[in-house]
Amino acid sequence: MRPTWRPRGIAARISLLAILVTAVALGIMAIGVLGVAQSTFKQLMVQAGQSAATAKDMFDHTVVTVFTVAVLVAAIVSVVLASLLALRLARPLDEIARAARRVAHGEYDTRVQRQGPEEVASLADSFNQMAESLQEQEQMRREFIVNAAHELSTPLTNLQGYLEALRDGVIAPSAEQFQSLHEEVDRLVRLSQSLNTMAQDTAASTGRTLETIDLVPAVRTAVELARPSFDGKRIQLRVHLPDRLPARAQPDQLAQVLANLFQNASRYTPDGGLVTVAAEDRRSDVLVSVSNTGDGIPQQDLPHIFERFYRVEKSRDRARGGAGIGLAIVKQLVEATGGRVGAESQAGVTRFWFSLPA
Repeated sequence: MRPTWRPRGIAARISLLAILVTAVALGIMAIGVLGVAQSTFKQLMVQAGQSAATAKDMFDHTVVTVFTVAVLVAAIVSVVLASLLALRLARPLDEIARAARRVAHGEYDTRVQRQGPEEVASLADSFNQMAESLQEQEQMRREFIVNAAHELSTPLTNLQGYLEALRDGVIAPSAEQFQSLHEEVDRLVRLSQSLNTMAQDTAASTGRTLETIDLVPAVRTAVELARPSFDGKRIQLRVHLPDRLPARAQPDQLAQVLANLFQNASRYTPDGGLVTVAAEDRRSDVLVSVSNTGDGIPQQDLPHIFERFYRVEKSRDRARGGAGIGLAIVKQLVEATGGRVGAESQAGVTRFWFSLPA
């Protein structure tokens, strides 16, 4: 059985479809002119005193000739217009297809021009938005790998140095040395747990169902769990909560968010400072905030503090044990429930807040 030939490409198909439509239209016109019109013409000429043969000859030499020429001109014009239309549609689509193949090979900076009909131009806009999003994701992935490697290299280098010194007898084993080794291992454990939390919640955020819970006992429980770290630095703790505050949330995620915010407040509040925890009901959501006194955050850094591995002061944050992931986890968990996060810092007071749907 011979294979059936089919036109390839949208341009060929549009051209053939336009030609087919024109052929059908001309066929209908031919039936009307050569059938109905010829009969009417003969009848009128006979009534005027002409013979049927003469009437037919006059019709063939005038109307048929003119109609034939008109059909040929219409066919040529339809082919030209169909080809131009097909090319106008096919050219931007071919460009988008070539650009998509380049993006598939990792060229995320590829963009296409906005041209053609509105539908095709809208497709070009969507493609450019997709390519830009992929480029941003790739940049974030590269930065994440670099930052993660940097975070791992520091404690591993310290551990290697201590262990080699102990092995070679350069330093004598002591409680202080083992304490330093334990702190470096603890940093690695915290980093591993944070990375694991981010990976798990990224994969499972869409599958978790929200529950209507009372935020007041959840916040009070998180405060009591964090109180020893505040008491160890003589930090004054003030809690302003209503009697009841219903909200839509996932209990485990909420506990993680509160724990991270309290840990962050304890870490950056100076000895004898003040931490204030507050919650309030708004029209469509509830707002929870954690404020602390101490060194403020520069305004140019505020838009970036929820990014992974971002540090306001690299040396200070590293000395205090932060890996720059805690706030990123807070943002990820809150947004997974449909809420929002934010931060403000002025006059020696830094305030972190998040909202949850009511």
